[in-house]
Amino acid sequence: MSLQDRINSRMDKEAFKSFIPSNAEEARYYQAVKRVKKIKGFYTHAAVYLVINIMIVIINIQNLKDGESYFQAHNFFTAFFWGLGLLAHALSVFLPDFIMGQNWEERKIKEFMEKEKANKWE
Repeated sequence: MSLQDRINSRMDKEAFKSFIPSNAEEARYYQAVKRVKKIKGFYTHAAVYLVINIMIVIINIQNLKDGESYFQAHNFFTAFFWGLGLLAHALSVFLPDFIMGQNWEERKIKEFMEKEKANKWE
């Protein structure tokens, strides 16, 4: 199957997980698809965060007593702690190379392969 056939056909999740690229172009395509899925996952997470927190704000405003201020700590717990999780998700999607460096996975794989090769009794 050519690269164009792979691009044109929609692979199901299991086929995509077990996909092994046969050349550099397919490997780049596979990495690009993985990156797009991570970004899409983050945007979905951010949209759900916004919708749910807007609903919580509306419910909290409707439940206010006369003269009561909205700006109380318990009204912001969900937004704050979920926001921390959303921030962590954003950092993992948009700054993955910041902590481990560029091509960390490839370097680690090569390191383990070299260790395995050195430990064989040939």
